[in-house]
Amino acid sequence: MAEAEINMTKTFFGKLNSGEEIYKFTLSNENVSLSVIEYGASIQSLTFRGKEMVLGYDKLDDYVKYTDCFGAIVGRYANRIENGTFSLSGKNYNLYKNDGNNTLHGGKIGYHRVKWTGREEDGKIVMEYLSKDGEEGFPGNLSVSVVYKLYNDGIGIEYIAKSDKDTVVNLSNHSYFNLSDGKDTIERHYLTLDADKFTPVKEGLIPTGELRLVDGTPFDFRKTKLIGRDINSDDEQLKIAGGYDHNFVINGKGFRRFAEVYSDITGISMYCYTDMPGVQVYSGNFLNDRTIKGGKDIHRRYGLCLETQYFPNSVNIPSFPSTILKAGETYKSRTEYRFK
Repeated sequence: MAEAEINMTKTFFGKLNSGEEIYKFTLSNENVSLSVIEYGASIQSLTFRGKEMVLGYDKLDDYVKYTDCFGAIVGRYANRIENGTFSLSGKNYNLYKNDGNNTLHGGKIGYHRVKWTGREEDGKIVMEYLSKDGEEGFPGNLSVSVVYKLYNDGIGIEYIAKSDKDTVVNLSNHSYFNLSDGKDTIERHYLTLDADKFTPVKEGLIPTGELRLVDGTPFDFRKTKLIGRDINSDDEQLKIAGGYDHNFVINGKGFRRFAEVYSDITGISMYCYTDMPGVQVYSGNFLNDRTIKGGKDIHRRYGLCLETQYFPNSVNIPSFPSTILKAGETYKSRTEYRFK
């Protein structure tokens, strides 16, 4: 099926205290509309047949005020690094600890709290950022590009990065999905996940290094079930995280479908694809009451994150897939979210 004609607009979204202007880029066709802002290269809006699929804000000030990473690109290292430290090529690197004693989503600032440079190219939105050597403690000047593409039934996200020194990279998008058009929590959503194993965590949500079978646990989504069915179970892992906030080991390799999310309120399904080895399933346990775009009120567990990634703390667990990017080599990854 041929892709529908795509319309593109660029509008002023706001100004940071630094004086930097932030613009919003919007791609739209007859079914899907995608808006991305330069602050955090964040997906500000994603609609399918007129219904909003993600949480976001109308104003830049709210993106600066709240730290939930709505729709943002997180890096240089998505998720957590234990004790904010790692070794690479015989050298120890100390990072900013912004999550207790650990580093989360890159550190104090992270890619979600900086201005990216946006442009339109061949009907796509391209967001670029130069992460300088030593930023947040990471080695190497890392040039990052994130390309957003529109389809008739969804969007694609491509990540590209290159460093002038050996470094570690783990990039992801932190969109909070709600397919009910904001009418209920994601506990009312159905989830299917092609994962036989997950990585259990200890206090601080740091993986223990174990790959645990989901069979017989609340983490088994291989057959479709309500997200809320087992979320409050008497399970140690769920208690540690306050719900689901775990990395799942996606079955198979290469670019493949790993999840389906469904809302019986709207009748909309979302099919998720990636070439990454893992996905962080986060049930919005730390979301609190607030008003988001369109004047909608949200509460705890009003958004579901499906953050495709390398495993958390891979830099300190040799048995996990490596996040090392050699100088001059290119980091590439692709994820898609398709609706029906």
